[in-house]
Amino acid sequence: MSTTKDKVKSLLQQLPDDCSIEDIQYHLYVIEKVMRGLEVAKTEGTITQVEAEERLSKWLIK
Repeated sequence: MSTTKDKVKSLLQQLPDDCSIEDIQYHLYVIEKVMRGLEVAKTEGTITQVEAEERLSKWLIK
């Protein structure tokens, strides 16, 4: 398993040399949100597509 430092190094190597600090912050934010989401899915489980559509149906335009 790679460390947080390793993940940041990998990210920096993938970004263009002229990226801004905001670009780096955004990518770190996205990585953190994805990692948290995966952890929640592992511990709390997931729902089906149908269940998601039912939950979101009041906000969807048909």
